[in-house]
Amino acid sequence: MRFSRVALLLVTAACLFTAGCAPHPYYAAPPPPAGPPPLIERADHEGFRAGSEDGARDRVNGYGYHPRQDRRYHDAPGYDPALGPFGPYRDAFRNAYLRGYDQGFHRP
Repeated sequence: MRFSRVALLLVTAACLFTAGCAPHPYYAAPPPPAGPPPLIERADHEGFRAGSEDGARDRVNGYGYHPRQDRRYHDAPGYDPALGPFGPYRDAFRNAYLRGYDQGFHRP
């Protein structure tokens, strides 16, 4: 009987120590989407286009370099509420507008 207690104790200990070694499934988050969201893409396109047009217009008409005074810079036109909130659109639009204005104004 003493032997069976020792054997039972060894078998129980072996089961407990090897139970934690079982493989567990690995879960990972899906990769982020490739490229910017559609809201930012649209703001970048619209802002750069509007800025380059306004910059070229100011250069041709002999106005100074004042991109933040143009109406389209403040209004951020082209926003579609279905794509997301206005704040990120406005910020991306204005950044792209400044890049486009600079290129349009300094184009040879």
